[in-house]
Amino acid sequence: MARIHFTSGETSVSKPVKRMRWATTRKPGQSGAKKRLSLLQRVPKVTVSTYEEKPDGPKNSGLVTDEGPLGEQQIQEESHGHGRQIYVNLPLPPEAKTEDGHIIAQYSRNKIRTAKYTPLSFVPKNLWFQFHNIANIYFFFTVILSIFSIFGASNPGLGSVPLIFILTVTAIKDAVEDWRRTVLDTELNNSPVYRLVDWNNVNSSDDDISLWRRVKKTCTRSVISTYRWIKSLRKGHPKPSEKDAVTDHPGLQRNNSIATRHTIRSSIYSEERESFHSSQSQTGEEIAMTPVPSPGYRSSLSPDANGGPPSSAFSYETADEARAAGDNAPSMLRTQNSSKRKSVAPPKKDYGSLINPHKEVPDTARFKKDYWKNVKVGDFVRIYNDEPIPADIVVLSTSDPDGACYIETKNLDGETNLKVRHALQAGRRVKHAKDCEFAEFMIDSEGPSPNLYSYSGVARWQQQDPKNPDAPTHDMAEPITINNMLLRGCSLKNTEWILGVVVFTGGETKIMLNSGITPSKRARIARELNWNVIYNFIILFFMCLVAGIVQGVTWAGDDNSLNFFEFGSIGGNPPTDGFITFWAALILFQNLVPISLYITLEIVRSIQAFFIWSDIHMYYERLDYPCTPKSWNISDDLGQIEYIFSDKTGTLTQNVMEFKKCTINGVPYGEAYTEAEAGMRRRQGIDVEAEAARVRQEIADARVEMLKLLRKTYDNPYLHDDELTFISPTFVADLNGQSGEAQQAATERFMLALALCHTVITETTPGDPPKIEFKAQSPDEAALVATARDVGFTVLGRTNDDLHVNVLGEDRTYRILNTLEFNSTRKRMSAIVRMPDGKIKLFCKGADSMIYSRLARGQQQELRKATAENLEMFAREGLRTLCVAERDLDEEFYQEWNKDHDFAAQALTDREDRLEEVADRIERELTLLGGTAIEDRLQDGVPDTIALLGQAGIKLWVLTGDKVETAINIGFSCNLLSNEMDLILFDIPEASVDEAAKLLDQHLQTFGLTGSDGELAAARHIHEPPPPTHALVIDGESLKLVLRDELRQRFLLLCKQCKSVLCCRVSPAQKAAVVQLVKSGLDVMALSIGDGANDVAMIQEADVGVGIAGEEGRQAVMSSDYAIGQFRFLQRLVLVHGRWSYRRLAESIANFFYKNLVWTVALFWYQIYNNFDITYLFDYTYILLVNLVFTSLPVGLLGCLDQDVSDKVSLAVPQLYRRGMERKEWTQVKFWLYMVDGLYQSAICFFMAYLLFQPATFETENGRGIADRSRMGVYVACVTIVVINSYILLNTYKWDWLMVLITVLSSLLIFAWTGIYSSFEASFQFYKAGAEVYGQLTFWALTLLTFVICLLPRFCVKYFQKNYIPYDIDIIREQVRQGKFKYLDDYEAYVPPKIVDVSGTSSEQPEEVHVEPSGQQQAHHARYGSMAESQRPIYPPSEAPTRHPHSQTGSDGTDRTQPSFDITGYPGDSSTPEKLRRRRPSVERARSSFERQRQSFDKLRPSFEGSRDFTSAAMLSRMESQYSQPGLSEVNTRIIPEENVQ
Repeated sequence: MARIHFTSGETSVSKPVKRMRWATTRKPGQSGAKKRLSLLQRVPKVTVSTYEEKPDGPKNSGLVTDEGPLGEQQIQEESHGHGRQIYVNLPLPPEAKTEDGHIIAQYSRNKIRTAKYTPLSFVPKNLWFQFHNIANIYFFFTVILSIFSIFGASNPGLGSVPLIFILTVTAIKDAVEDWRRTVLDTELNNSPVYRLVDWNNVNSSDDDISLWRRVKKTCTRSVISTYRWIKSLRKGHPKPSEKDAVTDHPGLQRNNSIATRHTIRSSIYSEERESFHSSQSQTGEEIAMTPVPSPGYRSSLSPDANGGPPSSAFSYETADEARAAGDNAPSMLRTQNSSKRKSVAPPKKDYGSLINPHKEVPDTARFKKDYWKNVKVGDFVRIYNDEPIPADIVVLSTSDPDGACYIETKNLDGETNLKVRHALQAGRRVKHAKDCEFAEFMIDSEGPSPNLYSYSGVARWQQQDPKNPDAPTHDMAEPITINNMLLRGCSLKNTEWILGVVVFTGGETKIMLNSGITPSKRARIARELNWNVIYNFIILFFMCLVAGIVQGVTWAGDDNSLNFFEFGSIGGNPPTDGFITFWAALILFQNLVPISLYITLEIVRSIQAFFIWSDIHMYYERLDYPCTPKSWNISDDLGQIEYIFSDKTGTLTQNVMEFKKCTINGVPYGEAYTEAEAGMRRRQGIDVEAEAARVRQEIADARVEMLKLLRKTYDNPYLHDDELTFISPTFVADLNGQSGEAQQAATERFMLALALCHTVITETTPGDPPKIEFKAQSPDEAALVATARDVGFTVLGRTNDDLHVNVLGEDRTYRILNTLEFNSTRKRMSAIVRMPDGKIKLFCKGADSMIYSRLARGQQQELRKATAENLEMFAREGLRTLCVAERDLDEEFYQEWNKDHDFAAQALTDREDRLEEVADRIERELTLLGGTAIEDRLQDGVPDTIALLGQAGIKLWVLTGDKVETAINIGFSCNLLSNEMDLILFDIPEASVDEAAKLLDQHLQTFGLTGSDGELAAARHIHEPPPPTHALVIDGESLKLVLRDELRQRFLLLCKQCKSVLCCRVSPAQKAAVVQLVKSGLDVMALSIGDGANDVAMIQEADVGVGIAGEEGRQAVMSSDYAIGQFRFLQRLVLVHGRWSYRRLAESIANFFYKNLVWTVALFWYQIYNNFDITYLFDYTYILLVNLVFTSLPVGLLGCLDQDVSDKVSLAVPQLYRRGMERKEWTQVKFWLYMVDGLYQSAICFFMAYLLFQPATFETENGRGIADRSRMGVYVACVTIVVINSYILLNTYKWDWLMVLITVLSSLLIFAWTGIYSSFEASFQFYKAGAEVYGQLTFWALTLLTFVICLLPRFCVKYFQKNYIPYDIDIIREQVRQGKFKYLDDYEAYVPPKIVDVSGTSSEQPEEVHVEPSGQQQAHHARYGSMAESQRPIYPPSEAPTRHPHSQTGSDGTDRTQPSFDITGYPGDSSTPEKLRRRRPSVERARSSFERQRQSFDKLRPSFEGSRDFTSAAMLSRMESQYSQPGLSEVNTRIIPEENVQ
């Protein structure tokens, strides 16, 4: 069992990589840090006790095979590290217990609570949080003041109504949200799991439960029992027994759970709630037997009962025909001696077993269904298929005979693809409850850590001789990595069951340590709004101060007639009276500070977020994913974006990888026509439309021929014609030996390397023929293995360490000795394989610079040069390239290296660094095999979206980890770059800071700049997009230099002058640094968009982060503010919803301040004639209801529903967005103009009534006078409310029926309230005021006259502005009324266009219209030839003419890649398919794609060679290995490091 020794101090926890799903609420920076600290404080510092170590001897050597003993240094390091020891069926050491025998360490419970409140703590805690708002504190203070009658408040109870209303509404909202969290927590904590019971878990004890917990548990049980008893009485059912409590609980009977069905926030496990393992007994609670193991790959491929490798008996041909086909294609691999290839391999390593077969056990343990919350550290648990993981678990055994299991981690890191995890080698015999009793071991684990991708632990046990109980034992150990762990938040998939030991529970699990850390972002308007509230406080203070001073001075005069009519000063003396008047005025003028502003803005932003989520035109049907706002409070920031920073892979591209080309032994293979290649050809002035049609027809013909050759060579049952992406008949010819045995052997070795060097999971779908699919963590890797399958090298599956491959119809088994996995630091992965003939080979694939630097020194010079040149041409076509290499290993060298590898794998500390060091020693002296080229196609609508955003004035920067050449060509294909631009290329990896500064100054001089502070200050006020004359391309190494403090300002100014900026080979940290540089340096609003974990940093750094919900992972989505399915939806999110939200919110805030000022200052004017004695002009109910009832709805609707133009027009005229970019909708000038207007209108509203009442001569018809304060207040209040609501309507663009109706009703409410309320005697002086005032003609005449005088200035200003100084929006609205945009009604411009199938007719394709370059004017228009240019309609983006010459869907000739243009002929080339398919040996053979690309490359080579070889080919051809021999540091090499290449 397990035990931890705690010491004082804090646990060192690394920074989490992202905000996880459990972050139910976002916290601002300081609060988030506090929450993080609170979580980590629950994780005390732990140490592992040091015990006496047994002396080394023949029976105590660490590992049974003596291949990896734990050395003294490692044991000492681990003994003094932070961690925990979990003991299973072993007694705790004495130092782990207290003097009275209790366990010292107390682990976190597995019961979690994400809710903030409990029923007892809700009221005080919620009030505490609400009174963190300064406005609430202010109004609470005014309520306290109003309690004291000395301050003149007429009704303190009514005075508290607004505050109580705001607090109540907010509390209800918080209660509903928290109730949902509580329901989810309860459902989660009461979820079922099979836990081993009736055995002794020494790591925890029920005796240690505190008295307070026992009291709470007793109270909870009492409440639940009472509730169930009452419920049973009502339904007439008997009370359930305590014995059935667990089984009958809704958490266990999940079909009855409805907690997640009706809530917006779904549990991370809600998708699994309905799928509890049904193969178990539905009535029993315990199990003791293990279910039947899940079938391996053999059963799905072949009915072979012997369990041997799968047969490939299925064929389109007879056996004889297949044999003949094989004989016709001689091969070195196919003609090997079978007996040699199947030589006996060395014996397998003895991993030992955790089971002590000689132990006496009570045989009482059993697995029983229990709650998650009862799971403890050290418990054995069994998880079944489709069940979520309740805690962090080390896997001991699985239903799979190889110890493998599959998990889905989308709730943990967002990735939807399955991942494989493996059971401990020594634990695979622990399958039954009885086996758990026999097991004896200790897990030496690291402490709790939020790192989701790393874990270090070691299982240690005393190995027993199973045949001789008296034989001495020896120490054994097995390393535990993250690949042996199942983390809470994952779900078990495609596996019958697993059995494991719990190591972390509750708040110490990795998912919980990653919760609630991402700080919230505040909108720019919200930050600026604080100043406006402060201004209102200053105005309020001034008004109160004037009232206090005037009142004090008035009472100081002793000859004032006031003394004859008043009872005297309340304060007793003038200073005290002025002091009291000051606070009384604060109560009277309290509405000047808008109490309801914040909650109104919160409601408005929530509704705006709902509109965004509900927009069907941003719904991605393929993933069933709408645009999802994750931050509801920054929608207005979307309307002010000036810079967009975008990742490339998966963001601009589809992240759907297709193998297109390769180079083997210096010979290029593959035919493709990519978007990037079209961009390159367009720069050369070639008619790419015609060329695209011609080339794709050639590719289609080549596909047909290749399939015929493949079937002739080997009738591959796993090849599906429609999935073939690698088109190269010449490759098949060379595979059959047409270019000689050397090239044939090279092609076979290359494809075999692709089939062996990977970590993919095979999934076989039975059928005729069967279908094998590959699941990989990287789509690149899946594409490589799929291509190997298509050409006859099919990966069938794995059993233990064996990989089964069908090589051209022959089943073979390869022993995978070691796998050195890929990571962003290594940028390569390797597999060490024992071949069928007994030899050991290392296969390695990775980035070209990494592989070239590890090739054998002085060898393959010509091959290196040819391969590098081919790879560069592939990169210029926009393809992603990798290199493939191999190495023959000596048996003795490998065994020695493997000992070091095992030793490093068992390290508890610095395991990753040690493994990297060991891997570095063997990945040397490589032999180059070739390279691959994979296409990552552009997403639909990317060029149009980029062009549209550019028209709006938004600058787009691409930050990618790809090569410079790839990024440049993708830039041309998606309209970021053009022929007219001068490319500024930064390639200064070896330069000093001084050299970089000189280069920056040289380029700045082109624009007449020096990089001074004054120039930067001026640049901050320039929002116009730069002219399309320059673009800048820089790599990661150069970026390191220019981001230094002394150069960053000059670099920023240079980028400001460039139309497009592409940063290549950049790391995640560099992406965030670039965003921060632009955002803070230019004082602009920045948006970052990406799809992967490497984009999280820049997404969180930007003002608005947008995540792409990709098919392979959603890490970026989980950290973003908005999540969309495709890049093209960004145009609607920003140009439509962003612009609407910003304009609406800016207008509603200005109107909010205006209406409060009009109302409050009207009261101030009245005080002039009362010596500022704070007499109330209005009835007190008016003051309470003005913001809650009379004026709240119109300004709220303005913020939610107003539209200056429709969404279609917003997209058709993207230039409208620039006003938001320049922040002209909300400025301090606008705020003060509205305040001045409000001051004027308040004066008119009061003094018009004052002039009427001042003579005091009019009476009612029955002779009663109405010239009193309350009647005059009706005159002023009613017209003020009408003016305020009408003013808001006047500032509204869209007068639909709802807005007009709400405005009229809100204005009529004060008339209705006055009449109804004044009819009751409880209104005191206000009694009958409504009837008396409404009966006067003067009231209605004065209301109309005041209304006209108040709004006339505003109306005149608007008329003058719209007619003589119109904004862009005014002109567009006028054109809309004239019908110039009526054609938009015929289009759904914002719906992504469907991909036209090849079989579709021409009428199904959108009509293409030619567009002249910018600055030129068309003489005639294809559709509107007779119309003047100024009268022609503006096209929406998806219907607009585009310069993008081909489809977005691919580069081959199938129905998945169709040209977008109707090409009737191509006059420029008379080549025929027959000529292009003419074969010549090896390199001399004509390849249309290769020759076409080489011609383009040769034309561009001089310019690149003149710019310090900004190409990979020149660099790779000069590169020599740094790892071939020791002591080669004097060799002059130039290596461009690749940081975090995607």
